Amino acid sequence: MNTLVNEVTGLIKDRQPEEALAQLAARFPGELVFSTSFGLEDQLITHLIFENNLPIRVFTLETGRLFQETYYTWNRTLERYQKEIEAYFPDTHAVQQLITQKGPSSFYDSVENRKECCRIRKIEPLQRALAGAACWITGIRADQSDNRQGMTDVEWDGTNGLVKFHPIYHWTLDEVKRFVKANNIPYNPLHDKGFPSIGCAPCTRAVQEGEDFRAGRWWWEDQSKKECGLHAT
Repeated sequence: MNTLVNEVTGLIKDRQPEEALAQLAARFPGELVFSTSFGLEDQLITHLIFENNLPIRVFTLETGRLFQETYYTWNRTLERYQKEIEAYFPDTHAVQQLITQKGPSSFYDSVENRKECCRIRKIEPLQRALAGAACWITGIRADQSDNRQGMTDVEWDGTNGLVKFHPIYHWTLDEVKRFVKANNIPYNPLHDKGFPSIGCAPCTRAVQEGEDFRAGRWWWEDQSKKECGLHAT
């Protein structure tokens, strides 16, 4: 575990994101994956992977509750790069059972219900998507939330049994925006409407000036509980 984290840390040290990704692709042939939710950071990393023809499997979690703007961005990305993005759906029976027993909006009723919905629509599909992977690439940045400031750019994910690498962990939001603009990268139009973080439509709203980056996610909950479990360690 620590040996692999140390090895990855050494491979990516002092390298630009695209160089680091190329190094990891060579180190983990067929075992390197990137998860995208089509947000600004993820679009930047998708660009680096596809423009450089890196052998990294790109996938997304199709929860069934995404914004129309997200589907629009997904289509634009496919048109721009002509590369495959794998879609992982939740288990049909589990979704049917949840909605039959608790209705379509049970996640508003309690933190436990919301996490149950996240588990069915995101966590279980993620585990299938990560099966067989040795290293997982994400678009996490340090200044996205207080929880994420305590992370590092390379870490061990004990839940999924692999190394995680966040290639733009130390980037600021302004740096991300400048790169996206300079390279004409397709991005979700909701970002221009006050949505810095975009998830499922019923669980995401725009944020007001001065609010936390993730204030628009599960806004009805206590601030300290607002992670879905995708990045639990």
